[in-house]
Amino acid sequence: MDIEDVREYCLGLVGTTEGMPFDENTIVFKVMSKMYCLEGLSEKRINIKAEPEQVINLIESHTGIKPGWHMNKKHWVTVELENFHDDTYLKELILDSYELVITKMTKKEKDLLKQLKTKS
Repeated sequence: MDIEDVREYCLGLVGTTEGMPFDENTIVFKVMSKMYCLEGLSEKRINIKAEPEQVINLIESHTGIKPGWHMNKKHWVTVELENFHDDTYLKELILDSYELVITKMTKKEKDLLKQLKTKS
């Protein structure tokens, strides 16, 4: 996947919005105002959330996955898109990040997201 493929995939997930709150080079994808993916445009990499025990496993098992760049390395990993060639697995990782963020939402936020899902 390239940067645009990642963007299209993220925007296809219900409740996702994008913005550039940090700089003109970093797109942030949020579900119900909670970050789950950051995309570095010039660096061709993304940061995604993962469970702490999964973070270690991902870094040790994949050369294209590093500790989260400029993020809490306990909860985030960086995927170097040029060194990661399994598009299906990358989509799974992004979806896992999205769903992980949803599990931490309040009941009210989850209900709002559920309403969005039923409309689409």
